[in-house]
Amino acid sequence: MGNVQPVSFFDRKHYFYPDLPAGYQITQHYAPISLGGKITLSPLDGLDYETDVRIKQIQIEQDTGKSIHDIKPGMALIDLNRSGTGLMEIVTEPDIRTSKEAGLTVRKLQTLLRTLGSSNGNMEEGSLRCDVNVSVHEIGTPFGTRCEIKNLNSIKFLMAAVDVEIERQIAELKKGHSIIQETRGYDVAANQTFRLRTKETSADYRYMPEPDIPSLIITEDYLTGIHNKLPELPDDLKKRLMNQYNISLRDVMSLMHEDGGVEYFEEIAKNRNPHHVVNWITHDLYGLLNTNNIKFNHNPVTTQQLGSIIDSIKTDDITAKTGRKILTIMVLGDKRLCHDIVQEKGWKQLTNTYELEIICKNILSKNPKQVQQYKQGNKNIFSWFVGQVMKETKSNANPKLVNDILTKYLN
Repeated sequence: MGNVQPVSFFDRKHYFYPDLPAGYQITQHYAPISLGGKITLSPLDGLDYETDVRIKQIQIEQDTGKSIHDIKPGMALIDLNRSGTGLMEIVTEPDIRTSKEAGLTVRKLQTLLRTLGSSNGNMEEGSLRCDVNVSVHEIGTPFGTRCEIKNLNSIKFLMAAVDVEIERQIAELKKGHSIIQETRGYDVAANQTFRLRTKETSADYRYMPEPDIPSLIITEDYLTGIHNKLPELPDDLKKRLMNQYNISLRDVMSLMHEDGGVEYFEEIAKNRNPHHVVNWITHDLYGLLNTNNIKFNHNPVTTQQLGSIIDSIKTDDITAKTGRKILTIMVLGDKRLCHDIVQEKGWKQLTNTYELEIICKNILSKNPKQVQQYKQGNKNIFSWFVGQVMKETKSNANPKLVNDILTKYLN
């Protein structure tokens, strides 16, 4: 656990860069709001071993403008809309050894921030961004000269940028060149880093106390009040979900990746098979939302609606295939429950054995050639008969009953 400081204060960090019109940034260089702490990576996070990533400090500072380098060749465009707004910067110690560890650290931090309500953690929107310092060295020698890669906006690109920068630095050293401390960007299309500017040292920033903002004082009572209201933290939540619902770590992480995903799952899983529920959420619902470019926090399908689909499949009122058609309709905005949509569309599953036997016998009598092939040992053609029945019933026939009836008559 980090140590939140009872008193912290702000400094001015002076430098000229187009994304900072004031010529200085308000930050917390000498007395940040929190010191210490760690992020532990383990098999719960997808790592084969356990390792700690220490946190050096957490500081509050001004955001800068957004520099855009990939729209016009040779030009940098500046978006100043976010310039001057407050952000929380979390600085880690040099404990990360691979791109995978880097990606998992950010993923865990993202989940933690979402759980606490500190941020929505959406990297594609700029709510969470990463600057990564990369250096290489031979075993037993001091750390090498680091280069900072700025403003990585996805975990996938972060990992790719780390890998190519490691390769670049090793290649430079093998040629006998020195690594220059500098700030670099990452070109996604070319999958390579590129130089932005040489890196200033702390002395170049001419830090001075911020004269317009008083010290930040946090009382013990205030901290205790926050601690007592903390929600269930991610590692504890993972263990509980796996134990309580007997679902896999992969499913748990899929649920936790979406803001509100766990609560959505637990509401539907009441008195229902949790494996069926998690499959419908992580496979079918997530897929349809992604296809229609809808974020999960804007998910139009209520827990009652998805629950009604799962219930209707359990009672054999509809097939799973029909359930997916109904879910598509719900994702597109229909607010009715499954039963109402089934009634209107005439999609109720055909479970009457007598009716299905007539349909199956009729198909078999019309296709003597295929029947003969089956009897001569071509068992693969069985699925063709099933498909013909489904076509005849518009996919509303109970698959198990169809299989049983066809098996009976073909054998």
